[in-house]
Amino acid sequence: MDNELFDYSPIVDREPIHWPGGARVAFYVGLNVEHYQVDRPSTSIFPGTAALAPDPLNYGWRDYGPRVGIWRLIESLDRHGLRASVMLNSDVTRHYPQIVEAGRARGWTWVAHGRDNSTFQADMSVEDERAYLTEVVGTIEEATGRRPRGWLGPALTETFRTPRLLAELGLDYVLDWANDDQPYRLNVPGMLSVPYSIEVNDISLFVGKSLSGPDFVRIVQDQLDQLYADSATSGRVMSLVLHPFVINQPFRHTYLDQALEHIANHPGVWLTTSDEIAEHYARTTARAGE
Repeated sequence: MDNELFDYSPIVDREPIHWPGGARVAFYVGLNVEHYQVDRPSTSIFPGTAALAPDPLNYGWRDYGPRVGIWRLIESLDRHGLRASVMLNSDVTRHYPQIVEAGRARGWTWVAHGRDNSTFQADMSVEDERAYLTEVVGTIEEATGRRPRGWLGPALTETFRTPRLLAELGLDYVLDWANDDQPYRLNVPGMLSVPYSIEVNDISLFVGKSLSGPDFVRIVQDQLDQLYADSATSGRVMSLVLHPFVINQPFRHTYLDQALEHIANHPGVWLTTSDEIAEHYARTTARAGE
């Protein structure tokens, strides 16, 4: 079937985007704060035990994130004056409430990211998916004091109905379609796609490609430099996607700090959140046909 969710739009044919303060690149940290079920397989560093229940090796590796890694990451974000855009499993609010408390104190943005990272809604009926999304969004709103405006599916999964169901709940953007350097409107009234990176992403770089810390710094710098060059006439978006159980291992953490320092001190960069990017784009660009 053809894709009816969004239309093809070559980036060279669009009206220019102008970010606040004359910035050329809008940058946000996409921080994944997740809960994993102990008896189900998920992202693994060693596939040999991934199907076991329990799987102490891989579950423990993932569990390092909320126990240790996130607190190391918070120190770096604070040092560089960065607010996180948190891809939040709603079960995090029950299992790791201290993380939510830390984020509320820092004005983080909360992006709904499913119930946990072991559950996908891909095979749900429309009734089940509507109930699931309603529960996830409501749980996050109750715990954080703010209703999420954005959605990232666990493992970037959706059904063909997901954006419409999210719009019914008052959300106005998704991050699942990682196909652009700018936001764009979906063919669902009131719903945007905001850029999210599956390559400038610590799981892809470190787990998928086994790159080193210095490689990571160079890739982040190269990403920003190219987007900055591209943005001479129209703004671009850069996301840096992080998982504390990966990037905040002790031997990698210093390289994250170097990468954030480069970004935070780069001219022409708007240090922002995914919510603010979506809001600014929706407010300052024309809808198709207007």
